[in-house]
Amino acid sequence: MARVDPLAVRWAPEHTAAIQGLRDWAVRFTELNQHLAAWMNLPGSDATALSHIVWAAEEDRPLSPADLSRQIGMTSGATTVLLNRLETAGHIRRSREHADRRRVTLRPEPEAREQVRRFLAVAGVEVAEVLQDTGLDDLRRITAFVTRLGEASAAANERLRHREAGRPT
Repeated sequence: MARVDPLAVRWAPEHTAAIQGLRDWAVRFTELNQHLAAWMNLPGSDATALSHIVWAAEEDRPLSPADLSRQIGMTSGATTVLLNRLETAGHIRRSREHADRRRVTLRPEPEAREQVRRFLAVAGVEVAEVLQDTGLDDLRRITAFVTRLGEASAAANERLRHREAGRPT
């Protein structure tokens, strides 16, 4: 695909509406996470991390501290401090489930997982209704679009990380 200069291209109203809609959804999703933090009496960053750990468990997908660090945009050191708080509070446990015993997997404790599920039962009603009312073909197209947009954002982030790493101080 040819490179597009985002400042030179003419954007249709549908383009800007899509980006604005995604931005608005991200802001509202963050607000829902703040409600989860209050529900569980946690700092916002801890609630964000816990929700990632619970979703991974719901999908039966092992989540490592490095994966979590990348997902929540924190350094490995900051993520370790956060995980220590969650573990001390009894919300998560670290386990060594892999054949390579050096690999750590993050799992929610049953009570924390249940608290998050109770929150979703209250907070997720409207979102669940929209998802259930949307046809599977539309969901597949939306998922493909959002995946491509996420991959493009990841590529831009990677390019910017390399550029910043090579920048003289």
